[in-house]
Formats: sequence, structure tokens, C-alpha cells
Amino acid sequence: MSDPAAADRPDYTRLFRLDGRTALVVGGGSGIGRESALALAANGARVVVADRDVDAARETASLGEGLEAYPLDITDSAAVEQAARDLDGPDGSDASDGGVDVLVITAGVNVRKHLLDYSGEEFDKVVGVNLRAHFDLIRAFGRGMAQRGRGSIIAFSSMRAVLVEPGQSVYAATKAGLVQLLRTAAAELGPRGVRCNAIAPGVVDTPLTTQIKSDPAWRDAYAQASALGRWAHPSELAGAVVYLASDASSFVTGSQLFVDAGWTAVDGRFDPFA
Repeated sequence: MSDPAAADRPDYTRLFRLDGRTALVVGGGSGIGRESALALAANGARVVVADRDVDAARETASLGEGLEAYPLDITDSAAVEQAARDLDGPDGSDASDGGVDVLVITAGVNVRKHLLDYSGEEFDKVVGVNLRAHFDLIRAFGRGMAQRGRGSIIAFSSMRAVLVEPGQSVYAATKAGLVQLLRTAAAELGPRGVRCNAIAPGVVDTPLTTQIKSDPAWRDAYAQASALGRWAHPSELAGAVVYLASDASSFVTGSQLFVDAGWTAVDGRFDPFA
């Protein structure tokens, strides 16, 4: 029996493959960035691992095939523009078959303090990395993607984009702002073939969460707040990155994908019927 839809159906065995594509993973020297870089490379992408700590980037690159290190301080706007020139060509139009196809931004910073204790310098630090640097990266690499008519931009927000707690004021504000920045980019770049999405993790065992992990009561309380009752390993975020980078998500843009063990879906772990 003939299948009239067969001509439009993709090869599902290759839906998540990234062969022939170049991915830039910013913050790829450790944590979620490292696992994202390894997962993208395992699915066929050429991966540029960018990090301010170039030794950490080189270590990531040494862990698999198709990875290379690139030194990048994303708080330096000029350095971001230079990276785009190096990887995309001087005007983003290196060639129809060249340039960065996937931009993954995992870098972030947090200062955990009550709002009234925050300094202006600390505010500028968190906003500088979590918003301004993301703004610079999206503009620098989104330009080339738009000119080539294809691309996927993926940045990491947080469950704190929708849920807050004491001590997370500026971090939460920047993550909510990042989501809106990506949604606007999705609206503006979508007609030119570029998709923009956010991944919102729950609690993940990374250097960013050292302060929490060092306090056993705090660490355990965070683990029990989700439906799965545990922390995530950075590798558990890599699947979401590959999905949003690949043709498996070809109709997904302007979205925020929660990978939070159900934290935002459940009202804590207290069961009055237990």
C-alpha cells in the first residue's frame, strides 16, 4: 500500500544527527558546557569549545573527536566580535556551507545575597555575564546565521526564570530577561531560518552550585524539592541541547524547555497522605 506522506517524511534514524554542522559551545570547559560539547560531537558536529579558561577548553577538546578549543572572554564585547569574524568570516557570510550553525551558551554567574545586601558592582557582574554577554553573542553569531538562512541558538536560562527564592534576585531577573531576549530573537530571526530557544535546568552538580552543595541541609532540601528527589548530573542536560540543535526540533523556536526533574511542576515534595 502506498504512503502519500512518505516523500515528506525525514529519515528518522538520522533525526538527531549533526553531520556537516559546526557548533560553538560557550562555557564548554566544564559542567553542562563540557557535556554539551561532547554530545554534539558524538552526533557528528564539528564543535568549537570556547571558554575563558583555555586550558579547560583544551581538556574538553581532548575527550573526543571533532572538538577544538578557542579562548574567549564573553565579557569582552570586542573579543566576541572577533570570535564571530574568526569562525563566521568578516561579515558572517563566509560561505553557504560554512560558519557556525549552532550556538550554545552555557556560561553564567550568580551572587547569592539578599537584595538589600547587593552591591552595584555585584549587580553589574551578574547582568554583564547573564544578559549583556548573551546579547553580544546572539547578535554576533545570529547575524551570520540569518545571512546563511539557517541556525539554532540555544542558551541556558534556569527554573529561576519563573520561580524565585531569597538570595536569587539579580540572577532570577537576568534569567527571565534572557528568556525574553531569546523570544524576541526567535521572532526577528525566524523568517530567516534561525531558531532560538532556552533550556531551563533545575539543580545541577556544577561549579555554579558549589555554595549550595557545601551545606548538607541546603543540598538535601534542593534534592527533595523536585519530583525525582535528586540533583542532575551535567550529562542529563546534553540530550536537550542535541534535540534543540538538530532537525528533531525543526518546528521549535521561542520556547523554554524545562529540564528540572519536575521542580516547576510540583508543589514541593510534602505528601499529606503519606
